[in-house]
Amino acid sequence: MGIKMRAWEKNIRQVVPYTPGEQPKLSDVIKLNTNENPYPPAPAVEEAWKSMDISALRLYPDPKAEALVGAIASYYGLSEDQVFVGVGSDDVLGMAFLTFFHSDKPILFPDITYSFYDVWADLFRIPYETPELDQNFCIRARDYDKENGGVIFPNPNAPTGEAVELSFIEDVLLHNQDVVVIVDEAYVDFGTQSALPLIEKYENLLVVQTFSKSRSLAGLRIGYAMGNQRLIQALNHVKYAYNSYTMNMPSIMLGVKAIEDREYFEDITARIIATREYTKEEFRKLGFAFGDSRANFLFVTHPKYTAEEIFEYLKGEKIYVRHFNSKRIKNYLRVTIGTREQMEAVFAALRTWISSKEMRTD
Repeated sequence: MGIKMRAWEKNIRQVVPYTPGEQPKLSDVIKLNTNENPYPPAPAVEEAWKSMDISALRLYPDPKAEALVGAIASYYGLSEDQVFVGVGSDDVLGMAFLTFFHSDKPILFPDITYSFYDVWADLFRIPYETPELDQNFCIRARDYDKENGGVIFPNPNAPTGEAVELSFIEDVLLHNQDVVVIVDEAYVDFGTQSALPLIEKYENLLVVQTFSKSRSLAGLRIGYAMGNQRLIQALNHVKYAYNSYTMNMPSIMLGVKAIEDREYFEDITARIIATREYTKEEFRKLGFAFGDSRANFLFVTHPKYTAEEIFEYLKGEKIYVRHFNSKRIKNYLRVTIGTREQMEAVFAALRTWISSKEMRTD
């Protein structure tokens, strides 16, 4: 017998929440399931953290986050009114859904993509359609030619890691000039060209990035959007109508230090890219198949063994990767690129497991 709904419960908004990657409580694990950066933040961030005046925390932070907005604008050669900041790119994207997707027409995003998109659409009562990726998990531009209330897709896509060229993005923009097109670039710094050069040409383009991946600051929650001044103004109007003080003081201050250190940023992203290419070769040797990821993760499958059994084995070895038990991708694992040493440990474990499986079948 089901539980009877109380009268007041009928007024509660019903949504299926986003499921984040597991955060293990153990300290001696190799954590490759949430696409975090394996390297620490820039040295200047640590120095600023140690010298922080905590007495200032009694005050509200700057609601405009002017220091951080200015640093981001300077880094990309933009004006400050072309930059919006929020509490991680999730906050920025959620605000963008609320601001720009206000139509009775369905918004469009891929069927295999960041799984927060449909959550926001349901939460904000936005109709949506999800065109299928092709058999190689690639986005098809022509699927986005039809009438819609907005378009959003990641580049590179998640969890597949597949990227599109700038010409593809411009093609989508040319066919969608009457709606806002959002390109979610959480992983763009690992080998994909940003759509940022197009914002001067297309006033309906919003580019969203984050400090969580390439700048090693997932714990501070810093995301930002770049686009036409009118788009940014609209975002700020919605933000101030919802919560003026979204960015906390330490995030603003430390975020400035992180983006100012270009040399460190370039060094660690280059190291991750090099390790990713090494990882591809090692997975290939073990019989895994995968696409040409341009992100800080690989999306892998094996023709002989199920993703679920590999996932459970690695977890038993205290190696955490991500398994999505959903249509079309249930036999794939998303593996974050860690340090070279971490990846070597992953392959040592996999070689042992595969060898034992093959011995049992001989």
